[in-house]
Amino acid sequence: MKLISYVHGGRSGWGEVRDDGGVAELWLAPSFDGVATLAQALDRYSLEDLLQLAARVPASLALADLQLLPVIPRPGKILCVGLNYRAHVLETGREPPEFPLLFTRFAESQVGHGTPLVRPRASTRFDYEGELAVVIGRSARHVDRSRALDHVAGFACFNDGSIRDWQRHSSHFTAGKNFVGSGAFGPWLVTRDEIPDPAALHLRTRVNGVEVQSAPVSDLVFDVPTLIEYVTTFTRLEPGDVLVTGTPSGVGAYREPRLWLHAGDVVEVEIDGVGVLRNAVIDEPA
Repeated sequence: MKLISYVHGGRSGWGEVRDDGGVAELWLAPSFDGVATLAQALDRYSLEDLLQLAARVPASLALADLQLLPVIPRPGKILCVGLNYRAHVLETGREPPEFPLLFTRFAESQVGHGTPLVRPRASTRFDYEGELAVVIGRSARHVDRSRALDHVAGFACFNDGSIRDWQRHSSHFTAGKNFVGSGAFGPWLVTRDEIPDPAALHLRTRVNGVEVQSAPVSDLVFDVPTLIEYVTTFTRLEPGDVLVTGTPSGVGAYREPRLWLHAGDVVEVEIDGVGVLRNAVIDEPA
């Protein structure tokens, strides 16, 4: 099941993408009782109920006619993990972290599939980071890793676009990770029933059609269950919250020569079994 958030005819909604490219407007279906956002649907319905109820709703739109929003447009939390692929740790010249290195992104820092990424006026060091995003489907607190995936609604692609010089203003990463419109989240949420083991996935990033990152998700230092266990020890994860799990080696900052993004570039993050997140790059307006 592929679930999206979108705008059509000036109205935002959420729905299911069918195999033929049709979209069922689930937010308007009587069986979903006026649930306005995907995050609210994940909070109200179990995955099993979502699957059963959605099957009754016919497709009424074409995916090509929609403006896709970030999968969850305004998550309660976006928690990201730094230095979480072994090969990426090696390319930075650092040691693997003892604990997950966490930072946050704000909702306004992300755009949906097909919406341009914005290279800010403040820097020319705009970098890509292809990542696997995990969307929470059930409230989770003090969750053991053995049960962690039971709390996952599904998975999506994420581009953790980074303004490298601003990221290095401090050890906390926050400034360089939160420029408006610098990251992307999409194109859709693939539900957990279709991806029983995220470690079996493979991630690739391309810039202008050239592959710049390629890694199995099994190369994570801290896998998805471990991240959920760690995070839920100190906070509660709620339906619609997002964990962005880290990027493989090959980022622009560690290539020779450096590979910074410019207006007109196109970045694609592809994860087998999930999809392709594609965004062009524009300069921030003067």
